[in-house]
Amino acid sequence: MVVVFALLAALSNGTSALTQHVASTAGKVQPAGWRLVIFLIRNPLWLLGAAAQVGAFLFQALALHNGEVSVVQPLLVTELIIVLVLRRVWLRQHIVLGAWNGALLTCAGLAVFLIAGEPRGGQPVPASHHWVTAVAVIVVVAAALAFAGRRGSPSRRAAAFAGAAGITWALEATFIKATTDTITQFGLGGMFWHWPVYAMAAGGAAGVLLEQEALHVGPLRVSQPIMVILDPIVSIALSVWLFDEHFIPNALVLVAAVAGFAVMCVGVVYLTRKAPETTEADTGDPAGAAAPQA
Repeated sequence: MVVVFALLAALSNGTSALTQHVASTAGKVQPAGWRLVIFLIRNPLWLLGAAAQVGAFLFQALALHNGEVSVVQPLLVTELIIVLVLRRVWLRQHIVLGAWNGALLTCAGLAVFLIAGEPRGGQPVPASHHWVTAVAVIVVVAAALAFAGRRGSPSRRAAAFAGAAGITWALEATFIKATTDTITQFGLGGMFWHWPVYAMAAGGAAGVLLEQEALHVGPLRVSQPIMVILDPIVSIALSVWLFDEHFIPNALVLVAAVAGFAVMCVGVVYLTRKAPETTEADTGDPAGAAAPQA
């Protein structure tokens, strides 16, 4: 069920990312700051994406509670393939063969990584000093990237904010797992007496804000692959550091797992480079939701 829940989370994430990107880039006038928030809240398409994001959170929480962070987070990479399918079916965009080849490469690399590496193990209660170190490093790096995203070209700004969002979502995954473990141990009422639920709320809010900035300031083909790749990379590092998850202790097997992960990343980059540059429909208008040049 861990794989099923993770794939459902990827489906919801992909739906959320595409609908919110289309909504946030629609219109000739692009508001900023609090006006952007009001503009988005009034957009039904963006609200649909927000609902999908809630679903993604619930499915991810179920997957993380029942499985390893180093398994669940890499599986979320499949959201890129889901987005590609949605762009073809919903936005009616022409998808070149190279993009589909990139999708196949991504799936093949992911499968090799999970089968060869077989992430396993873990402990439900990480050491306090490990938490402090992990949170401090992620907060500092994310803040630096967010600051760098304030200036530059749209692609550079999108890349910076996407990097900040990607590592923030990786940290958020550990908070979600810690919160679900707290609920199991102390119940729904008891979780409010422990810190993970508040860290999860803060991390989720930060992740949403950073992701919305990444989707708003630049092209989806720049922001999404960065978020999708950085999330599992940082998540795996955090899972080893915090939860003591590990892989098969065999050099050849580990090489195969690393190679599979590398192939997956190449597939993601190739997929996004070959995917349509905008969210404009090639034929017709998908319920009036097609956006202008992103």
